[in-house]
Amino acid sequence: MKYFDPNDYTGSDIEKINSAVSDAEKTGSFVRMGKRLPDENSSRDFWLIDSAILLPENMTFIICNTLIKLSDASRDNFFRTANAPLYNDGTEPSVINNVHIIGEGKAILEGAEHPRSTGDSNKFLGVQKITPYPPDGEDRSKRMTYGTDAGKEGENQKGDWRNIGVLFVKATDFSIENILIRKAHCWAISLEYCRKGVVRDIEFDTSEYRIVDGVEERMLNQDGLDLRRGCRDILIENITGCSGDDLIALTAIASKVRPAGTFSSVEYCGGSSDVSNDDVFNITIRNVRGYSGGGYFIIRFLNQKGVKMHHIFVDGLLETAPPGHYGWAAIKIGAPNYAGSAALGETYAFQIRNVRAQTRRGITFGAPLSDSVISDVLYFRCKEEHSITSHHGEGEYPLPNVFFHNMHSIDSFEK
Repeated sequence: MKYFDPNDYTGSDIEKINSAVSDAEKTGSFVRMGKRLPDENSSRDFWLIDSAILLPENMTFIICNTLIKLSDASRDNFFRTANAPLYNDGTEPSVINNVHIIGEGKAILEGAEHPRSTGDSNKFLGVQKITPYPPDGEDRSKRMTYGTDAGKEGENQKGDWRNIGVLFVKATDFSIENILIRKAHCWAISLEYCRKGVVRDIEFDTSEYRIVDGVEERMLNQDGLDLRRGCRDILIENITGCSGDDLIALTAIASKVRPAGTFSSVEYCGGSSDVSNDDVFNITIRNVRGYSGGGYFIIRFLNQKGVKMHHIFVDGLLETAPPGHYGWAAIKIGAPNYAGSAALGETYAFQIRNVRAQTRRGITFGAPLSDSVISDVLYFRCKEEHSITSHHGEGEYPLPNVFFHNMHSIDSFEK
């Protein structure tokens, strides 16, 4: 089948790419993009884009041994499903089917040298130096994150969904494969209400801090992969590298009632008081090899406000942090300091096995868990205050019908 190559078109880089996508959509074909060929505008061999590449239904976009980089003028995603327009009248996106991003060879997405905005919608743009993972009691909403739009009139002074690297909204039968994402502005990949999909062979390279013009700047909320409300029937496998925040996070939290597409949120879909469609379930996570450079969690599960999370399978987590770097926990379930914990019966049917870590905590609970199995955990205790399991906050959360098998903690420090 004939494919369309952005190098065959004229205009700016994003205009070339959009033209190729448009022709591929019209003919039922696909886009295959290699290195950028020199033209009258530039001799560089990588792609520099000012706005997001929008992927329509039935689209396969292949990135072959090349780099796509956000320009300093961009305040947008690398890729976004086309059912989520930049300027929306508040209408909820419709379902979009059969959308794929596939890397061949070394396919790289890289953030801007001087991002206009970073972080999520709870972070203000500005500069503030604080230690990683603030202590309980600190108002994390007051933290600031780098962005050249800070103080500019008419520009949103908080992060929003445009900071996400790859944003898929209500996609069904989708895939994202074989991509390296560097210098993310916020979450590298985020899925909202996505179903029957695969995310595999993804590498992340962010660490929460970056040197910009010789100065160390902080860029918050650099999760690797996030699954948000309504995601289900998804396979995640072969995830590697380092993220500035959580490497993988499943965060299903009921949203405030608001229109879709607003820049006041880091989620594109609107909020509703009806959470019946928000549950996250049937998620498989296999072969994770990485760590949180910001000292947070490798895999995090968080559901609250009546949204359920269940039938989750984790098989294979190998922490790869350098010596002396201790993330908060390898796996965290729930969070009492994040709008309240999930109730008993809302988080259940987890199977977690084959975990090797040296984080401050191996498995930590911030909410009740039921009807689950955690097994084959090898934990290296590097300091006396570290532990293989823990409960976040005061007291312990109920764990009815939760079974622990083959859990081993090995002291690896001088007593």
